[in-house]
Amino acid sequence: MTKEFLYDFISQHNLAVIATVSPENRPEAAIVGIAISESLEIIFDTLKTSRKYLNILQNNHVAFVIGWDNETTLQYEGEAVELTGPDAVKYKEIYFAVFDDGKERAETWSGIVHFKITPAWIRYSNYNEPLNIEEMFFAQGKLITK
Repeated sequence: MTKEFLYDFISQHNLAVIATVSPENRPEAAIVGIAISESLEIIFDTLKTSRKYLNILQNNHVAFVIGWDNETTLQYEGEAVELTGPDAVKYKEIYFAVFDDGKERAETWSGIVHFKITPAWIRYSNYNEPLNIEEMFFAQGKLITK
């Protein structure tokens, strides 16, 4: 499994389930629209009034489940950073390329923010024959081991 393979798989999905942890240490999950950078960073938007936003502010470690068709899925864990400053433009453009209505939302909705998630661990699972389950570990977004 390569980063290119993972990029292609994630690019085929524009929805994912994100898991965060509440201030009371309770799990919370939501469906979000996602885009992916070539470095395997996930970008999504949310409202400042959402539970996930408040959760990420107090604990920026998040997890995603991407894809679930045909017994093939990807688990993704990483660290979330709210996009601000010069980097925000680059990553928002990646997001807007997937969600053309995202730019209008960003301009007209009050309290909308964008996050970038840097991968720490990714597990690809295909339970079809032949069975294929592989993991990749990252440090600061750089692949360190398969």
